[in-house]
Amino acid sequence: MNTPLNRFATLIWLALVILTVMTFCIGEEVSAGKTVMLSVLLISLVKGQLIANYFMGLRHVSWLWRGIILGYFVVVGSMIAIAYLK
Repeated sequence: MNTPLNRFATLIWLALVILTVMTFCIGEEVSAGKTVMLSVLLISLVKGQLIANYFMGLRHVSWLWRGIILGYFVVVGSMIAIAYLK
């Protein structure tokens, strides 16, 4: 069955695969640096938010729960960035 919900989940899954491949290519092809690290962290943040919203089912809950998850991603990403930049 190819319902609209399955099609949408497939599109989100494809976006996650593309973002993962993009992250891998950036990490392999481009020399290390702050810009590369920040771009990989930003892509990871987007991927995490997509997973939380569409595969963990947070898309239909109140903004508080979505904000908590977004805050978690931002805090962890910031700590990784700070550790890398030191």
